[in-house]
Amino acid sequence: MTQSVVVQVGQCGNQVGCRFWDLALREHSHVNKKGLYDEALSSFFRNVDSRKGEGRTCGVGGRIQHLKARAVLVDMEEGVVNEILQGPLREVFDSTQLLTDVSGSGNNWAVGHMTYGSAYREQIVEKLRRAAEHCDCLQCFFLIHSMGGGTGSGLGTRVLSLLEEEFPEVCRIVTSIYPSAEDDVITSPYNSVLAMRELTEHADCVLPVENQSLVDIVSKIQHMSHRAKPGQVIRRDSAIISGRGGVSAAEKPFDAMNNIVANLLLSITSSARFEGSLNMDLNEIAMNLVPFPRLHYLVPSLTPLYTLADVSVPTRRLDQMFSDAFSKDHQLIRADPKRSLYLACALMVRGNVQVSDLRRNIERLKPSLPFVSWNQEGWKTGLCSVPPVGHSHSLLALANNTCVKPTFVELRERFTKLYRKKAHLHHYLHVEGMEQSCFSEAIASLGSLIEEYQHLDATKGTLMHDAPRLSISR
Repeated sequence: MTQSVVVQVGQCGNQVGCRFWDLALREHSHVNKKGLYDEALSSFFRNVDSRKGEGRTCGVGGRIQHLKARAVLVDMEEGVVNEILQGPLREVFDSTQLLTDVSGSGNNWAVGHMTYGSAYREQIVEKLRRAAEHCDCLQCFFLIHSMGGGTGSGLGTRVLSLLEEEFPEVCRIVTSIYPSAEDDVITSPYNSVLAMRELTEHADCVLPVENQSLVDIVSKIQHMSHRAKPGQVIRRDSAIISGRGGVSAAEKPFDAMNNIVANLLLSITSSARFEGSLNMDLNEIAMNLVPFPRLHYLVPSLTPLYTLADVSVPTRRLDQMFSDAFSKDHQLIRADPKRSLYLACALMVRGNVQVSDLRRNIERLKPSLPFVSWNQEGWKTGLCSVPPVGHSHSLLALANNTCVKPTFVELRERFTKLYRKKAHLHHYLHVEGMEQSCFSEAIASLGSLIEEYQHLDATKGTLMHDAPRLSISR
């Protein structure tokens, strides 16, 4: 069994990560009734025997002594990490795997990337190495961060480049939370574009999630919960329930949004954590979905997005679930893939679903999904036998699709509005190591990425020899 390490950076990254660990523990306890430390648990947890000291672990097959998450938590403010350490999940995190400061990055990418990235480089590398050394067969690093603030965007992308330096052969999958246009951080367009360059150069796969999409989804669920038909009543407390997500405080408005992102992570890791008739290795995602190295932004779509009050009521028909996964309402970014071009698509199914159900639905949906001419069979599928708690089945679709382009164009426009006026630029240029060329290089990188998507869009309906020449992924 392979293992993976989750790296949580910044306030948002740690809040989402906390929700993931809470839900993962619920899933494993629901399946693992005997309390044995098995291969499924070993994929994301260590089994520490406290009687033998922190450094000793119990082998697979023994009783659970003490579970420790394979995680590294980094934040330049103490608040969120302290809240986690005072909550019900406090024993799950190894104190040697935490790194905090007190001052924060002031919503400034340069402070996170340059200042803290340099000051804490050795400590971060040490914690990453320690987490890796606890793995028998390290397969993947999951990085969770946001794009709009300073620590998540700046230090988060610095950690990403350190992962590439230290573990070049280990897959790097990044979940990036993108700010909405109405974001209250005035410098978020700068932070996001500077971070984008790093993601494009150093990640194997990026799962972009838009805050605005999460807000829209939660609003729809709340609206539905007040209008549900008898027998289909939706629980009102949050989307895809996770209780309080491992913290003691009362629910916050963004907790339901964080739950959705945590469920995205649960789905993508399900094949690594549980058995299935068609398991998908995490490194197969990049191998099968990324034909060009820079075009590794995968649009996530998740169904179901809510929990029924009565879990004995069956969720929507299986075929409807597949249709939902390709509807705009279930995507975690605002985009329309059916009007754009698919380079490849992965379907990660959980629950009692047969391979024949998968094939039938792919054949049914294919005519409405425009694929590039040279990859008409560009589907990757995974079947995990264990469904999410409270559901009979679920589906995560990951689409490598040119529909991400409008999101990047909108981000470039917001960046340009600020940059033309040189607004707030001095805050960045005062940081040691930061030069104005960093801005011009970042916006040029984003422009080049947008052009590559535009070139592919222009090939709709053409043959392979007519397609523009993009560098092929190694």
